[in-house]
Amino acid sequence: MVIRNFLGVLLATLASVLVLSGPAAATPAKETPWLPEAAAYRLTLFLGNLEPLPWDDIETAWTDPYRGSEFSIGALTWLDRESDIDAAQLLNAITHEDRQAAFVEATRLIALRIEEELDRVIAAEDPARAQQAVRTARELYRAFADGIATAESDVARQIGLAWLELNSSTGSVGVLGAGATSADRDTMVAARRVISDYLAQNYLIDDFAPRQTLSALPETAILSGRAIEVPPSLPPGSDIFDQDPLPRLVLNFEEQGIDETDLPLVAYGDMLFDSAQIFGSPARDLGLACSTCHNRSDVNQRLFIPGASHQPGAIDVDGAFFNPIFNDRRDDPLDIPSLRGLRFTGPYGRDGRFASLRDFTRNVVVNEFGGAEPTPFMMDALVAYMLEFDFLPNSMLTPDGQLTESAPEAAQRGEAIFNTPFAGLGDRSCASCHMPDANFLDRQAHDIGSVAPAYEGARAGALDTPTLLGTAYTAPYFHDGSLPTLAAVVDWFDETKTLGLTEAERTDLTAYLQTVGAADEPYEAFDAENTAFRLAFAELTTFASTIDTLLPRRDAEHILLLTDTVAADLAADASTMSNLAARPEVYALAGRLADVGAAVRDGDWAAAEASWSAFQTEADTVEARAF
Repeated sequence: MVIRNFLGVLLATLASVLVLSGPAAATPAKETPWLPEAAAYRLTLFLGNLEPLPWDDIETAWTDPYRGSEFSIGALTWLDRESDIDAAQLLNAITHEDRQAAFVEATRLIALRIEEELDRVIAAEDPARAQQAVRTARELYRAFADGIATAESDVARQIGLAWLELNSSTGSVGVLGAGATSADRDTMVAARRVISDYLAQNYLIDDFAPRQTLSALPETAILSGRAIEVPPSLPPGSDIFDQDPLPRLVLNFEEQGIDETDLPLVAYGDMLFDSAQIFGSPARDLGLACSTCHNRSDVNQRLFIPGASHQPGAIDVDGAFFNPIFNDRRDDPLDIPSLRGLRFTGPYGRDGRFASLRDFTRNVVVNEFGGAEPTPFMMDALVAYMLEFDFLPNSMLTPDGQLTESAPEAAQRGEAIFNTPFAGLGDRSCASCHMPDANFLDRQAHDIGSVAPAYEGARAGALDTPTLLGTAYTAPYFHDGSLPTLAAVVDWFDETKTLGLTEAERTDLTAYLQTVGAADEPYEAFDAENTAFRLAFAELTTFASTIDTLLPRRDAEHILLLTDTVAADLAADASTMSNLAARPEVYALAGRLADVGAAVRDGDWAAAEASWSAFQTEADTVEARAF
């Protein structure tokens, strides 16, 4: 009896962990792959909350594999192969663009699939087949799990326990015949009943209450009228992680031999650039920061969010997802621009609508991502940091933008073409706008015909001239990322502006653009000792160094923003360490920084100073072997 009670407690504890654990809000965590129909359901929920509804994308969610899927077929084809369930009603709802009906049919389909797999568990004649059916059913249940955990945590634990009991009661074939156990049919049926009864009451009902917001919340929770805040989540196929290889960050002050810890305003701005806390929900809760899109001042070419991106490296920042008040109701994701050399590239925004970097930055924080109004100190810090972004060094270019002798011959021929006036360009050359001695900019906006008029009779859009420096690493090109390569850019201008280039001239001009856009060391170089974690650790401890300035000022607001950001990120980054023995020390260090924040919240400045002093001492010890 004691052993049985202990196992019950253990199973309940494990169930709780399985259901309730999740990534820290400040740092995104990769998730396990989804089954095709579960992925399609989660995409339907996400896309169904956008305005206007992207019905083509919702249909594609069911017909095609989601981006990054381990399966080569879409949900409907998968269902035809694995299930007897008819998806005709779901397809009919999507065809007729009936949001509520699409939600109902998709929800019922997932619940029926879970029941189908549970039937297979009970009917299985050997443990291996039963356990496989349990795994499949649980992976399908995952589509509902966070909704249940949010609304009814106690029930979620009970169902988690039922899943564990179901799996453990299927029996075992043992090892080489030894240790084989028979299935416990009574326990299997009882555990299955717990799961099935809940599905019947919440996800297999005849009439669902109308949904203003689509979610996996159980029907009983909806009918209760309780205000339930559903944590935001990204759908399957999303990718908000840093690109690999990691872009090299070039900072003006570092090139001059100045340490960032001696520049507290810049260091605090560096922290803010990496902090999700300055944005509103959902960006904040999902761990999105400025650096998510502008990875180390460059372009994050892997970033992708279904419904907000049409391809990797693009995002619709004025759509319905990030800040509904700022929703322009247009499906117009833009290619993420590089921020390298930002102090040279004003005005700001794709169309140059912001004269100052300060105004542009405030618009991003408050309007695009729904953050609270930044304090003057925060704005000063962010701008001070971003103005330090520099271009990548390129030994094939002189300081005034001319090619050196080390440049390829084709590029040198292309340089002459770049400076040649063409009638199709109004007797101007490429260099007239992309001025080599001005960082390949003219700081003006031009209508080159790449933006279609929004409606008949409307003026087409003029776009700010982008720099060509570093562009070898920022494909695709144009404001909407419609041209995949620099060669395609040359072809577009030749064809639309009737330049009359020969094939050889196109090749040479492309070689010139590739050379201008190249760099000597575009990516960070890591080895066994100089690891990605060591780089992250150095950055985070640099952020924390600004506490030396903020503590004497008793600046609680800005200290708490820092400790909330850095403590969470430091703990999360510890998981990347190759030195496992030092990992507990890093967790403890993160806890020490959290102690600083806790003391500040309590108004205990003496305790805050003591915890900060301890953090500094321990950080010096950890740094020597933290990799």
